[in-house]
Amino acid sequence: MTPPQRQKRDLTAEPAKPQEGEDKPGNPERMYVVAGPDGERAELDLVTLIVARATDPPPSASPEQAALLRLCAAPLSVAELSAYLHLPFSAMGVLLTELLTAELVQARAPIVRKARSDRSLLEAVMNGLQRL
Repeated sequence: MTPPQRQKRDLTAEPAKPQEGEDKPGNPERMYVVAGPDGERAELDLVTLIVARATDPPPSASPEQAALLRLCAAPLSVAELSAYLHLPFSAMGVLLTELLTAELVQARAPIVRKARSDRSLLEAVMNGLQRL
């Protein structure tokens, strides 16, 4: 099997110009269109877990909010949601704040584990297993 060959770009060709009233092709929407007006935000970290309370989005939900609700059927971190939806953390914060105030999602602190287990407990378990 041969690897695919890279195609060279034609640098002399001019890109197609958009017609009047038409956006540039491939130009993503601005973040303020997706996130709405900037207001107060919930205290969220990249590791904060988000869980949907209802999986069916309301009819008034934006496409991004509906996608968030579908993804959050199982707990996901804000960083994972941001990666799946290809949105920056700042836009995710605004979207999640709107969903939190509407009580459609719930934010949970991540589970913090102890740094190390007690050595005496591990030795007691090991001694008990050796006796079996």
